[in-house]
Amino acid sequence: MSGLKNSPFGKRLRATHQDNEEDGPRRNRQRVNPIFYTATSSTTKDATPESPITTRDMYGDRFVPSRDAGDMRTSYHLMDESGPSTPSKSRIIPTESDALKEQANAIFTSILHTEVTPPSPRRPASPQRPTTSSSATTTLPPSTPTRKRIFHYTSPATSANPSTPTRRLDTPTDEAYSMSPVRAESRQLLESPRRQLRSVCKTPYRVLDAPDLADDFYLNLVDWSNTNVLGVGLGSCVYLWTAHNAAVSKLCDLAGSNDTVSSVSWVQKGTLLAIGTLSGRMHIYDANTLQVQRSYNNAHTQRIGALAWNSHILSSGSRDRMVHHRDVREATHRPFKRCTGHRQEVCGLKWARDGGPLASGGNDNKVCIWDLRGSKRASVAGSSTSGSGSVEDTGGSGSGDVPLWKFHEHTAAVKALAWDPHVSGVLATGGGTQDKHIRFWNTFNGTMLSELDTGSQVCNLIWSLTSHELVSTHGFSSTTAQNQICIWKYPTLNMVASLTGHTHRVLYLAMSPDGETIVTGAGDETLRFWNAFPKKEGGEKRETRLDYGRLIR
Repeated sequence: MSGLKNSPFGKRLRATHQDNEEDGPRRNRQRVNPIFYTATSSTTKDATPESPITTRDMYGDRFVPSRDAGDMRTSYHLMDESGPSTPSKSRIIPTESDALKEQANAIFTSILHTEVTPPSPRRPASPQRPTTSSSATTTLPPSTPTRKRIFHYTSPATSANPSTPTRRLDTPTDEAYSMSPVRAESRQLLESPRRQLRSVCKTPYRVLDAPDLADDFYLNLVDWSNTNVLGVGLGSCVYLWTAHNAAVSKLCDLAGSNDTVSSVSWVQKGTLLAIGTLSGRMHIYDANTLQVQRSYNNAHTQRIGALAWNSHILSSGSRDRMVHHRDVREATHRPFKRCTGHRQEVCGLKWARDGGPLASGGNDNKVCIWDLRGSKRASVAGSSTSGSGSVEDTGGSGSGDVPLWKFHEHTAAVKALAWDPHVSGVLATGGGTQDKHIRFWNTFNGTMLSELDTGSQVCNLIWSLTSHELVSTHGFSSTTAQNQICIWKYPTLNMVASLTGHTHRVLYLAMSPDGETIVTGAGDETLRFWNAFPKKEGGEKRETRLDYGRLIR
């Protein structure tokens, strides 16, 4: 046997047993995953109670936080509510109406706040000794108790001790018995009535072809009369579209004089239509007879891009930087007043509805307020706003030769002008591509009320007659949303609806006389009609014989 042990076979056999003994404890050890550093144990049948296993604290690739250790209320309030935004623009025009989304997001945020950060439950107070016994031991001297009723017991149900904690589960409205997955506060918020948002149809109910409709920001080629007739300038012609029967008629053709229409404007009451041309001529036509009433061949030295009526006064703005005022009842061709306030082309003109001041916008990024009635500016308002840098102190004497106010806030051409029909003295102005802002002004004291960054070129503005809302049409944009018609609620400036359909800049805008329909025109040579506003409350206005403007032809 000793020879077998000392033989080469015996030596190899003993070496094999030694290797097995050294590998035994190693097999029972935990294996470590070299990638994620997680401890994995071997099969249980190889482990023996006699072999000690040394365990080490290893961490895996995932971290599961403990809800008890974190403060959910603090974590919720530390969240960034603003979210990612474009650094250059604080507000952009969405691709569609977001009024419903904003309301739903506000409700969701409130419910999330209620569910994630519920109010801290009141812990039951520690039971305290009755105050009556403590006060009795301190105030009354010790005395021998009488033999009557030495042991006195009271029922817990009839005890009036306020420190006794209430039994929560005895309340039938407790959350423990609720079948809803949300809390009572969230359920009350979901079931409460919400403000009904006005629905606006997102598609036009009529689309008309408008060939040769110019794609020029500085022109005004569409206007809607109080007799429900739409006037459109197409190239050298002016066409009339009657709304109640959709009849189309040609009013005039300027091809014979080698001229092109640059602006059209209806008188407030009546059938007179003023037409401005690229050569600086101005004509007044009667839509009933389709005949020209007056012609001003030398109205301006350059194109007339803006026209505005104030009863029988016709104001015209031109590329020659002048604003002329003419009384169409007079036979003379000379204007009775000339206004010089812009250093570049006048591309926007709008009279106040009550016959008050006139607003003009120019390519020099300025807005001028003119008052031909001779009104003077209040000295207190002028001194308070002159230092802000937004209003220029023109020193107006009230004669109408210089503007009453001059606003400098816009950084691009101002074509869009609109007077608020519901609040006197409020003017809305819109800037071009480099500005993209809608600003609201108080023309009584020359201050800016508010401003709205639309993120897109503002081409036109018009106020609703049936609700306190404003319509804006847009063109070039720094975002993906372009060529939109937006409806804004004033004064909150929340978006009510956003209408899309045009493939080019929406340069032209007009409203029907009932205030329910708007028509938009763009460089894609189409006119689109939208049902934008509800019907006016109180029904239609009754006809009266005292309305002499409707009787005069």
